[in-house]
Amino acid sequence: MGENFPKRPEEVTGEWLSNRLEDAGLLSDGHVTAIDHQSIGTGQVGDSIRFTLTYSREGAGPPSIAGKFAASDPTSRATAQMMKLYLHEVGFFRELADQLPVRTPRPIYADIADDNGDFILLMEDLGTARQGNQLTSCSLDDARHAICQAAALHGPSWGRGSIIDAPFIQPDPQISAMAAALYPKSTATFVERYSGDIPAHLMAIVHRLGELAEPLFDLKKQRKSLVHGDFRLDNMLFDICGGKEPLAIVDWQTLRPGDGAEDIGYFMGAGIGSDLRRRAEDELLDLYCEQMGRHGVDVSRSAIERGYRLGAIHGVSTAVFSAANVVRTERGDENFLSMAMGALELVQDTGALALIEEA
Repeated sequence: MGENFPKRPEEVTGEWLSNRLEDAGLLSDGHVTAIDHQSIGTGQVGDSIRFTLTYSREGAGPPSIAGKFAASDPTSRATAQMMKLYLHEVGFFRELADQLPVRTPRPIYADIADDNGDFILLMEDLGTARQGNQLTSCSLDDARHAICQAAALHGPSWGRGSIIDAPFIQPDPQISAMAAALYPKSTATFVERYSGDIPAHLMAIVHRLGELAEPLFDLKKQRKSLVHGDFRLDNMLFDICGGKEPLAIVDWQTLRPGDGAEDIGYFMGAGIGSDLRRRAEDELLDLYCEQMGRHGVDVSRSAIERGYRLGAIHGVSTAVFSAANVVRTERGDENFLSMAMGALELVQDTGALALIEEA
């Protein structure tokens, strides 16, 4: 951790990058002579880049790598810094990724400033892939692959203190208090923006969660496994490496300890939309339990019910909080509406609001 690293894509030099690739065992008998970079992805809290590389000797290193930096937008950046989102992601790739079978881009280099405001993450470029799209849902087969990857995160981290007790992902009471204080204002912003798009009976749930901000952010959650925290289609790449592998999970800024079933509720509500969820809910939940068993964790449908319902609530609160506290874009508006609608319908279908009202 420190300050001596490039803070923006244009600051990455051939000499600096050559040294990082060599340290990672990815460069031999040559050096980087030219770098071209272009934006990729749809994230609003960090800037993702593809670096295309030219070498002094053809084939000396990877033709391209992926990079991630702090958001250039000051609002998004301030939110990420306050919530320590960059610290979570850097810590995951530095300390945890190689301990888990969940498929992610393989890390090359990661560093973060002492104030958590700037960071750099260099990763494997997964090549030709199909970006998951929150706005169009996905196929049932895509959803099955996602559920399998969720279990590959939750199962191997289940009950492992060396993983779930990692200092950089522990909840900070001060951050929770700040989020709770901001949430009613975020709710008002969300309601104003989407009042014509969300039916009144569902918007009533948004209002109620705004009233319950303190217990919502102070809810004592079980510490069973790692939880991705933003497990939805925009953070998934399908048919990676030109179709050689089915899926990789990206964006680890919201990683935390919890109940893995929260990711499943989040994905089924805020992630894939109610049409697919209602049609395939039983199959996908059974698949999750089966896959957890393959990773040595015996869970039943009844055992994951609470986490599943909490994940639905988390989908609503994430949409509400993010809509008000990251840079506003047209796609972002559509994205947060999509997330909220699916999550609200799952909250309604499962009666999940009672978990907060009775807390």
